[in-house]
Amino acid sequence: MGPVFATVLVFVGCCSNVVSLELLVREFPGCGNIVTFAQFLFIALEGFIFEANFGRKKPAIPISNYVIMVTMFFTVSVINNYALNFNIAMPLHMIFRSGSLIANMILGIIILKKRYSASKYLSIALVSAGIFICTIMSAKQVLFFLVYLWFSGIAMLTFALLMSARMGIFQETLYKQYGKHSKEALFYNHCLPLPGFLILSTNIYKHCVHFSQSTPVMVPVVGLTVPIMWIYLFINVITQYVCIRGVFILTTECTSLTVTLVVTLRKFLSLIFSILYFQNPFTTWHWVGTAVVFLGTLLYTEVWSSVQAALGRPGIKEQKKLE
Repeated sequence: MGPVFATVLVFVGCCSNVVSLELLVREFPGCGNIVTFAQFLFIALEGFIFEANFGRKKPAIPISNYVIMVTMFFTVSVINNYALNFNIAMPLHMIFRSGSLIANMILGIIILKKRYSASKYLSIALVSAGIFICTIMSAKQVLFFLVYLWFSGIAMLTFALLMSARMGIFQETLYKQYGKHSKEALFYNHCLPLPGFLILSTNIYKHCVHFSQSTPVMVPVVGLTVPIMWIYLFINVITQYVCIRGVFILTTECTSLTVTLVVTLRKFLSLIFSILYFQNPFTTWHWVGTAVVFLGTLLYTEVWSSVQAALGRPGIKEQKKLE
């Protein structure tokens, strides 16, 4: 029941979150900061009550390590959302962030001195090629005078991708040393960065005013009239929490392969829905690039070998052992 329930949470929560984010960004492209702040605040409050027990529970991992992790996590979250201000379409944003495998492999080789199989290198080449195709095709759709802004957004997404991979390696090192405390890390990753939003307070306040001036709508059952943008933000925050909780349950009850596969399929469905429902520009080459990205991702997770094993057929590794 656990894995099935968690999978439902991931698909419902994450896909709904993408929809609500696009509704927000389409109305106010620069609202990334207020969205990030609202998400962090809600998850921090929930963790303070249920994980930290109102501050009475001591962390298993030293706070000094969390400060380092939080700095990276805060930077990645803010930059990813802020990149939407630079004429980056939501489908391209989702495809680009699917390139995390590339960043993880590159930094794994450099920092952890890891070595990978030929299939892993092939999968990374496919993901890189897919992202390159989609990026080039999207660049052709950008007006000439907006190209500079667009490339700035791409540079920000690239930096966030590498920073996220570095954070993952740091997190992996901490878990090996102190044990896995994912829920605790979730709380501190969202609680400690809150003072950092003071730097963005002017922008957040400006969008609070904009949100309050949006079209008022009647909320069913409650009977209150609320500006539509605040409703979208509330939905975004709740669905983000549901999404993260689902991923957390999956990581504790399933293999990393299963988690990666579920998240990959979720991204693909979110991408398809964004294109069809919001009618985002998407050419044949975009579809080709997208297919190559997800093919590379599935190859990286060795899904075919797992399917063969489930059917009782020897995969490549098993065949080598038999030989």
